[in-house]
Amino acid sequence: MKLALIGAGRIGRVHALSIAAHPEVTLAAVVDAYLEGAEALARDFDSRVRSIDEVFEDSEIDAVLIASSTATHIDYLERAAAAGKAILCEKPIALDLAASRASAARVAGSHCALAFNRRHDPQFSALKDQLVQGRIGKLETLAITSRDPEPPPLAYVKGSGGLFRDMMIHDFDMARWLLDEPIVNVHACGSCLVDPAIGDVGDVDTAVAILKTTSGRICTISNSRRAVYGYDQRIEAFGSDGMLQAQNESDTRLKFVGRQGQLEEAPRWFFLERYAEAFRRELDDFYQSWREGRAPRAGIADGVEALRLAEAANISLSEGRTVRLEEV
Repeated sequence: MKLALIGAGRIGRVHALSIAAHPEVTLAAVVDAYLEGAEALARDFDSRVRSIDEVFEDSEIDAVLIASSTATHIDYLERAAAAGKAILCEKPIALDLAASRASAARVAGSHCALAFNRRHDPQFSALKDQLVQGRIGKLETLAITSRDPEPPPLAYVKGSGGLFRDMMIHDFDMARWLLDEPIVNVHACGSCLVDPAIGDVGDVDTAVAILKTTSGRICTISNSRRAVYGYDQRIEAFGSDGMLQAQNESDTRLKFVGRQGQLEEAPRWFFLERYAEAFRRELDDFYQSWREGRAPRAGIADGVEALRLAEAANISLSEGRTVRLEEV
């Protein structure tokens, strides 16, 4: 697969590392409006800088990975689909749900994967497999914890679309994937407890959402923009025959037990370290699904549905009520 990377920022470089490590994928081109950034990444990964038009017009480029700013995603998605390219797009499709739905309809039929990398995490994948195998019987409750080590820069917060669209959207996708049945309502609450400046721009930095499915399964999602001990990423699935837990990752997962008590390493600091393997597996699933002609593990419809849950959470927060998903 010859792949063009659109976006040479932080997440673009993460993807470039995965591309470089994959034996069947070649980084054929790098595109970015910031030319110096594109040139630096292309130089580091033995590629070359090309314009966006050149990429879409080149019949030898099989696929594009869209890691540019969110505002550009729909345009690049639709141009790539029209050019017959396979697409791996960072989330979200857009910050607007209606625009996302319309775009998803326009690119229907193309090979398009959404970059919900947590579906590819080894622990989370194993948890999903054992749920499917029935190891804990009937799933009854699901608890997802996701906390950043520190708040992002205020400039990022202003353009992020808010915590539910930017941060909890990953957890909404995990909830859909693990619950594996329709979600009927969402109730969310949030506060600004970490950084008052985040509240000043109309966002929250601490939030909890409760989801309920058609059969009555309940999922709680807890987010915070601050966890002083590192990147807190855990899942607990409780069922009729037991419980499954996915724990935080550390460098060695070594635990010391002595007279003073028990001591474990702190979790890995941020998503770059925590989900490095997930990013590699995500790219491989994209490649393998393209080669085999099958659907990727996360597709564009999953992006729309996760954004729909984020929209429901925003309505719930602003109106102080439970929102039925059919309203959104």
